[in-house]
Amino acid sequence: MTQASEAQNAQGGELDLFLEMLSAERGAAANTLAAYRRDLEEFLLHLRARRATCRTATADHIRAYLEAAARRGLAASSRARKLSAVRQFFRFLYVEGLRGDDPAAVIEGPKRPQPLPKILSVEEVDRLLEVARQAAQDASGGGRLKAARLYCLLELLYATGLRVSELVGLPRGIVQAGEPVFTVTGKGGRERMVPLTDRARRAVADYVALLAEGPWAGSPWLFPSRGKTGHLTRQRFGQELKVMAGAAGIAPEKVSPHVLRHAFASHLLERGADLRSVQKLLGHADISTTQIYTHVLEERLRRLVQEHHPLSDRRETAVSRR
Repeated sequence: MTQASEAQNAQGGELDLFLEMLSAERGAAANTLAAYRRDLEEFLLHLRARRATCRTATADHIRAYLEAAARRGLAASSRARKLSAVRQFFRFLYVEGLRGDDPAAVIEGPKRPQPLPKILSVEEVDRLLEVARQAAQDASGGGRLKAARLYCLLELLYATGLRVSELVGLPRGIVQAGEPVFTVTGKGGRERMVPLTDRARRAVADYVALLAEGPWAGSPWLFPSRGKTGHLTRQRFGQELKVMAGAAGIAPEKVSPHVLRHAFASHLLERGADLRSVQKLLGHADISTTQIYTHVLEERLRRLVQEHHPLSDRRETAVSRR
């Protein structure tokens, strides 16, 4: 009999009851049940080593378990998964009357480092836009409208920072000729004013003129298609963008519509825009969502100092190798 089995048997089969509930009431798959079993058997062994059981364990026992996992070098995401299993287990014991309290309810999860958004440099965006502009200018025949559409999409996206779903779903008449701003409805039905650059306005005007000549003249969408929605899909735009990135000499995996939205925000902050203004432009309900871009700038400054400051370790190493 394995240690895990001994731990399970010694604690009255509560784990089996919990797994049966997951299977019967939630329809958990076999792989899911196996993952829960592994995590909880490990936790039960931790309790047993401290002469506790799932019926006598306290919040301190759970904290000690998570701290031990951290000392072993377990990633925050893995510790969060283990805590989730423990929380659900104790919640089950409490609901079933097998415990009079839920010690896991007061445990805070490990803080996961928030990944910094991927962005392109100003030079990369300029190159991407220029290649798209040139492609639209050189295209002829049936490819002319498609090339103009992609260039218009890119100019609009970088000029406004729209979410890709907002961009592809723009109605035809939303961008009025010569108007420097337009209103878009974003998440939660919230409306916001979006400014346009001169380049974006020209790209829209040229594209709409072509659109009016073809079979899409009567479509209510700015970027119509034959799909179910009646307008270009996010996926199709993403595919075309990656092809254009390759043509511009940029690794396609670095580029997506969301990456250009990130670039819009980061480049504004680099040039002195305040966080509240960028929040409004992006349509974020909470400024904490926008603050991730300040971390991008901080990381860039840190790298700048490391690479160029005369007293930085990295620069000293580079000099010593010469």
